Amino acid sequence: MTNLFPTPVKILFIARYQYPSMQRKVEYLAQAPDVELCHIVPAYRPQSADLHLIDAQHRYRQLAIPMVGSVTDPHRALYRTVTFHLHRFRPDIIHAEEEPDSLRALQIGWARRLWAPQARLLLHTWQNQDRRKSMAVRRVIRQTLGTADLVFCANSEALTLLRRFGFDGPAPLLPAMGVDTTFFRPCTEYHGLSEQPAAKSSYTIGYIGRLVWEKGIDLLLQAVAALTSAMPDRQIQVWVTGAGPLQTELQSPARQLGIEERVVWKGAQPPHEIAKILCHLDVLVLPSRTTNVWKEQLGRVLLEAMACGIPVIGSASGAIPEVIGDAGLIVPEGDVQALTQTLEHLLSAPDLRQALAQRGRIHVETHYTQRHIAEQTLAIYREIMA
Repeated sequence: MTNLFPTPVKILFIARYQYPSMQRKVEYLAQAPDVELCHIVPAYRPQSADLHLIDAQHRYRQLAIPMVGSVTDPHRALYRTVTFHLHRFRPDIIHAEEEPDSLRALQIGWARRLWAPQARLLLHTWQNQDRRKSMAVRRVIRQTLGTADLVFCANSEALTLLRRFGFDGPAPLLPAMGVDTTFFRPCTEYHGLSEQPAAKSSYTIGYIGRLVWEKGIDLLLQAVAALTSAMPDRQIQVWVTGAGPLQTELQSPARQLGIEERVVWKGAQPPHEIAKILCHLDVLVLPSRTTNVWKEQLGRVLLEAMACGIPVIGSASGAIPEVIGDAGLIVPEGDVQALTQTLEHLLSAPDLRQALAQRGRIHVETHYTQRHIAEQTLAIYREIMA
């Protein structure tokens, strides 16, 4: 990465990443020679904060702080601190990957006022559905947006909603996380698989994600059942990877549809296993459906599949069309017939599968790698410091 600042800029970065692949962006940010970065992460020991230096030049460190509440709670959990190391680190920028309606964002905003009022505060929002909010939540949003200098938006609908809430500051379109291409790379590199298109007698369709109603897995099962009738000379399997409250309920319709033996339940898997699973698929499907409180905010698994050279089909829910672009196929939400026809068309057209695989890899490498997200983030740091 090139030097962006005439003097070192100190970044306090706050994010709750579950896997090393998720924090690759932070590592790339810390590689900039004119950046000094402290990354606050949740501590899994409740006693005290732990500070770890990552490099010999003391330009990248991690500070682990215990939390009150669940680490995975997006709104109500808090960090067990009042300073966030601000009075010692004295950052120029506080970059917190927190939603404006979360208590953590409010907590970070208060700490910034007390300990580092000169620092710029950057937040993130993924939310693209205007859900009903209590008066207390609306008050939190007003306070956090009132203290923020910039809010990253993961999708265009999130930007529209942010403006509706009254934020008129900078709001670049940039997701918090991209694709870690050290894990998710072309399957030709990963397994030595051939890139040549070929007619096949068996196909594996995949779904990866939470097993919840809004993800539309039942629609995929219905489409697979119809597909087996439309393509009786092909052996078709569907791999369902993930965990959630609907797994037991989904097994029953699979039996009723007569495809129980065609469905393989893979369970939840870490990123390196997800990459291996993707490379056994002929197509990945994300048939999400919009509800009155949620719609798809990014669909990162689509990007991971495209990075591996796997063709993707997504519904028109939320951000899916803008994430896929022309590198995959889009079907209307909840339309089993359209999904069935699209699957049949794609599986019957090896040239189309190859073209989408190539387009998908280029799309991810151009816009969505962790390194690209880090470079765009550094450019935004430079802009607001100017």
